[in-house]
Amino acid sequence: MNSFHNFNLKEYNGHKVSSTCRTAYFPQSEEQIIDLYKRNPKLQLIGSGHNIILTQQHYDRDFLILNNCFDKISLQTDNTIDVEAGAFMKNVSVFAQENGLSGLEFFYDIPSSLGGAVVMNAGTKEGETSKVITKVRYLDLEDLKIKEICKEKAEFQYRNSIFQNSTKKVVLAASFELIPDNKKDILKRMKDSKARRWSKQPREFPNCGSVFKRPPGKFVGPMIEELGLKGYQIGGAQISKKHSGFIVNIGNATGQDIISLIDFVKQKVMKEFNINLEVEQRIL
Repeated sequence: MNSFHNFNLKEYNGHKVSSTCRTAYFPQSEEQIIDLYKRNPKLQLIGSGHNIILTQQHYDRDFLILNNCFDKISLQTDNTIDVEAGAFMKNVSVFAQENGLSGLEFFYDIPSSLGGAVVMNAGTKEGETSKVITKVRYLDLEDLKIKEICKEKAEFQYRNSIFQNSTKKVVLAASFELIPDNKKDILKRMKDSKARRWSKQPREFPNCGSVFKRPPGKFVGPMIEELGLKGYQIGGAQISKKHSGFIVNIGNATGQDIISLIDFVKQKVMKEFNINLEVEQRIL
């Protein structure tokens, strides 16, 4: 297991905000993860960092980072794969395609680790985690025991799950049941999905995807555009000129810049539309 003191998290959050933590740990096994929690129950866990906002310049606490570690992907049967929490979902999607398995094409261009995808039930209009997952393996911090739960009991909802609602359950791995299909057809769907997203989303600047959850009967982007806020900027944080549902870092944005911009948008939307926008990203 690698560990680093006074570690800069800039490359471990989608906004590329510069922020340090006391110590960062990169475990390679379940045993190492359990040992870390035994020594420090207050660890801050992050995965790929594409759904978090770092608000502090320095965190006087230790981080457990499942990113480019604890990331094994394995084929269990003809149509089932097991994935460890630190695996990037793009790599999982490619692994499925190479084995002629369909169902994870929509993950080809979603920046997320397996752990994050499960916690927030990540997805697009083309699919979501809960539709293809069968079970989740997790560490219960109440007793430090490893347990499994089937998807029916994971309380998956729109961008939500039992793991989002409980800080005492740490996702370790998950299983996906997929559908055999032609590799070339799967690859075409993956590339088409990526092209559609890149044509609409501001991938040229660091960001963490959609900032707000979609309220019933409304779309966030058009509301923000109607308010004339497209391109509005606080510090280095800007409402994307390409897609107003995104906040991008156009130059050395701080976490507080991003939070200030979020609060500003929420106030304007509440005043004009009487809608309380819910932030999709985790604020640390």
